[in-house]
Amino acid sequence: MKPDDFRGTKAGRVVRHPSGYWAFVPNALPRELRCGPQVVAALASATHRIGRLDGLCHRMPNPHLLSGAYVRREAVLSSRIEGTQATASDLYLFELDPEEGGSSTDVREVRNYVLALDYAISRRGTLPISLRLIREVHERLLTGVRGQDKTPGDFRTSQNWIGGHMPESARFVPAPPEELMGLLDDLEKFLHREAPQLMPPLIECAIVHYQFEAIHPFLDGNGRVGRLLITLLALERGCLSHPLLYLSAYFERQRDQYYEELHSVSRTGNWEPWLLFFLHGVAEQAQDALLRAERVLDTWSRYRSLDLTPTASRVIEQLLENPYTTIKRVAQQADVSHPAASSAVEQLVQKGVLVPVDESRKRGRLFVAHELMAVFTSDIPLTSGP
Repeated sequence: MKPDDFRGTKAGRVVRHPSGYWAFVPNALPRELRCGPQVVAALASATHRIGRLDGLCHRMPNPHLLSGAYVRREAVLSSRIEGTQATASDLYLFELDPEEGGSSTDVREVRNYVLALDYAISRRGTLPISLRLIREVHERLLTGVRGQDKTPGDFRTSQNWIGGHMPESARFVPAPPEELMGLLDDLEKFLHREAPQLMPPLIECAIVHYQFEAIHPFLDGNGRVGRLLITLLALERGCLSHPLLYLSAYFERQRDQYYEELHSVSRTGNWEPWLLFFLHGVAEQAQDALLRAERVLDTWSRYRSLDLTPTASRVIEQLLENPYTTIKRVAQQADVSHPAASSAVEQLVQKGVLVPVDESRKRGRLFVAHELMAVFTSDIPLTSGP
């Protein structure tokens, strides 16, 4: 990291470590932020699209079932940014049967993300976003997977860096450990400040995400925790009533620009390019989430209108949670005999709801609700429509 790249920045200061490398120490976040007309327009568009998405939540009979699918999509994509190769199918199969689904580190990392996000969401109303919650989320994210030797749940006490093999050659070096707790205390005070309504919540989400990534408080997992914080803060500030909006798909598609815009704030102190990038992502992903939700609900409603046995109808209720199923799983979920479960699955195959998966399994035949799975897992953003 070259100190000249940060000359004149208003976002923080660079300090020289005794061993010779330079590190960036961000300033405390501003309590108010003046935004230009482009940011104001982007904010209005993003807020409108989030409003439409949240309105759909209130029309759903059980938004929790749908939000679970979105959590899993986010887990796959946020982890992919960090280099994992696990797919949504890998995750669903692992959750269906951990022994049959494989034990690759990538799948377990993605599953940990689901558990960490589910835990954080479950604490809404009992524990606000705080350093304590951030540590607890981080612990669940890294326990038992790659990074478990990087002190899960504890803020770092040594230097980390981004890019390169040593701090001297790194693209970016966050604050030295002796500066860390002061920065984190400032961040927590910002989150708990009086009159947070003076700043639009989406602007707050954007600058909090930047600040967290600039501080980089953990030895590993900073990117995933920082992206998770966006959703948690949007929920806490009332932008959303259910966790259906995630930006990792957008960040993953625009990965180089994502990193560049974050670093640009540190180098220049100019928030506007990052805010525009972030708000465009919110608008794009809110539209994508809305269209996916509408397609899922249309498909699910069509399934529910079919002439089905009571057992087959109960299977329909579970397919939003996991589009994969087996006869054994149906028997357990519906509390029926194996022959009754087999009959229900066969009916759903005949109706086109389920299709057999053509792969060898040791623990029974596998079926998938292919239409739902396609909506959940497609990497193509659904941005058509008004």
